[in-house]
Amino acid sequence: MALVVHIGDRLKEIRQRKLMSQRDLAEKSGISQNAIVQIENNRTEPHYRTLRKLIAALEVSPGDLLGD
Repeated sequence: MALVVHIGDRLKEIRQRKLMSQRDLAEKSGISQNAIVQIENNRTEPHYRTLRKLIAALEVSPGDLLGD
């Protein structure tokens, strides 16, 4: 049985592992803190451009955030 991991869950895990606050990530990525909250709570799915900004700000590969 496959385990579904939402992008928001992975985003929060990576952000916390890097000891970043939501505010830190918002400032570094240029995405609003409210948008990050919405994504982390799996209330919305990020647009492709938003994903690229988050990946760059977190300095991870797309596979790290999206799952391999």
